[in-house]
Amino acid sequence: MYRVLVPVDNDVDRAVAQARYVTNLPHADESVEAILLFVFTGDTEDLPEDIQQFKSATRVQSVRRAREHLEEADVEVQVRDDSGDTTEDIIVEAEDHDVDAIVLGGRKRSPAGKAIFGSVTQSVILNTDRPVVVTGGNA
Repeated sequence: MYRVLVPVDNDVDRAVAQARYVTNLPHADESVEAILLFVFTGDTEDLPEDIQQFKSATRVQSVRRAREHLEEADVEVQVRDDSGDTTEDIIVEAEDHDVDAIVLGGRKRSPAGKAIFGSVTQSVILNTDRPVVVTGGNA
């Protein structure tokens, strides 16, 4: 089984583009397992406990749409969420699940900005020993 980690943010088009990359892998319906990861950042730890129960990746539209795309293509998928430092969480999840690759979503950049990846993308590339794929942002 070829296992990929697909960290998604709130952007639906980017998440679907990432999912599309995964479904286009050879024999994806038979041999690929996708792990969708959404990292909650900010002051969500300060939320009251009764509200914390609703903090779930499955409630995030980008995660739902990516999951739907993967499931429609018969790709095995699981959804995970975490809170904290996005880069660190991505790397830890990749190691914990022994993924074969990390599929990140790229952002549209100005010509000058294209020379440098975004901070999370660049940090993941520099701090992991696993292959990293950066997809385009358009679905």
